[in-house]
Amino acid sequence: MEFNIKSGSPEKQRSACVVVGVFESRKLSLPAELIDNAAEGYLAELLRRGDMEGKAGNTLLLHKVPGIEADRVLLVGLGKEKEFREKEYRAAIATAVRTLNETGGFDGTLTLTELPVKKRDFAWRIRQAVIVIQETLYRFDQLKSKKDEVRRPLRKLTLCVERRNELAAAEQALQEGQAIAGGMNLMKNLANLPGNICTPTYLADQARELAREHELSVDILGRTEMEQLGMHSLLAVARGSHQPPQFIVLKYLGGTADDKPIVLVGKGVTFDTGGISLKPAPDMDEMKYDMSGAASVLATVKAAAQLKLPLNVIAVVPTVENMPGGAATRPGDIVTSLSGQTIEILNTDAEGRLILCDALTYVERFDPACVVDVATLTGACVIALGHVVSGLLANDDGLARELLDAGNASWDRAWQMPLLEDYQELLQSNFADMGNIGGRAAGTITAACFLSRFTKKYDWAHLDIAGTANKSGKDKGSTGRPVPLLMHFLLARAEKSALAGRH
Repeated sequence: MEFNIKSGSPEKQRSACVVVGVFESRKLSLPAELIDNAAEGYLAELLRRGDMEGKAGNTLLLHKVPGIEADRVLLVGLGKEKEFREKEYRAAIATAVRTLNETGGFDGTLTLTELPVKKRDFAWRIRQAVIVIQETLYRFDQLKSKKDEVRRPLRKLTLCVERRNELAAAEQALQEGQAIAGGMNLMKNLANLPGNICTPTYLADQARELAREHELSVDILGRTEMEQLGMHSLLAVARGSHQPPQFIVLKYLGGTADDKPIVLVGKGVTFDTGGISLKPAPDMDEMKYDMSGAASVLATVKAAAQLKLPLNVIAVVPTVENMPGGAATRPGDIVTSLSGQTIEILNTDAEGRLILCDALTYVERFDPACVVDVATLTGACVIALGHVVSGLLANDDGLARELLDAGNASWDRAWQMPLLEDYQELLQSNFADMGNIGGRAAGTITAACFLSRFTKKYDWAHLDIAGTANKSGKDKGSTGRPVPLLMHFLLARAEKSALAGRH
């Protein structure tokens, strides 16, 4: 998709179709009013006749509207003006793009980006528009013998801003939106692949390809190197699989040599059967999404490199396949982690924390500014928060606040849960330093408590994306979350770094 930014009157835009909004009670948005004035009341007359009421999701495509340059005008219903917020804005953009794509126009001009959204500036509207447009047009049909072809797909969109003095900032927002959307597409493409294709080795190969494409550095540790280091917790998860485990370290060094890196750790279980603690059969196909954390951090590094952010960012991905088998880890086995702490594996389906804990110890060598791990870690998080927000737990409230703010800024929201010392006692073991589960109660919190035992030497936050990384049912597929949250976190850090440099 090709994007342009423009200012100017909508009636003078030369395009296959210009898109304007209509609120309920037949109230025209400002761009729609300008077109109506040029057309001598043509739109108002249609609305008076009841051709459209402005309800959210409604559309009306008009041909040969008098007095304007565009071939067609698409009216998009916005709902009630007093209730028009972020969600309604995103929905209106999606409706417009879906309709444009179905009507066979190669290009369009979108004036919806001029609509006021409470507490959001034009840069936010541009970024969100690009993300929503790419989400709406995304298709995963690589593995189909017949592709989902659109007769004349939408190829070019012009996004409008109201004032000329906004153009430079809007262009920057456009670039940011494209980088974030591109990262989301990479995450979706990786996560949507089946487990027989997207193996740990495949993920390692993709990291190498990213390194070549964006001039990054990459290190891949194999089983032998992990054994020599003492990553016995991670290796325990991989024992039942014929797929060799991989440990990926992908570095983007856009800051100075003195800048401490931001480390993003992503859970990379490319397929999770549960191991000996076998999962129930229904919906097990969705366990290919258990590497969504890995896909998200690789995609975030790609987006950061694309924007040339003045930061050092490292993605660390422990990746394995969790399978039953004669060599598989048994419930009750005890392993020694890279940190030296021993773990009684009471449930082999609580495997994500077993690979993450060794990764969280490994990253100490980078002397990180902070560490954020991302994982589809617990079904308990889905029960607690559903599919709307991601779970957030942290050992530093300042870092937690940064991530919460980034989630709000990106409309990829998170909710902080307590990480109180009182929960740690649920991980007690009679035979090892800790068990890998704490029972049914507070499952998301005890999983984070487990991880926190390996993060004593740096500021750390944990994002549980079990409910937000993918959808089920007829819309089954990866969502690309939390790439927007992570990128807004990095953008805020980059801005803070730039301000500090100027002073």
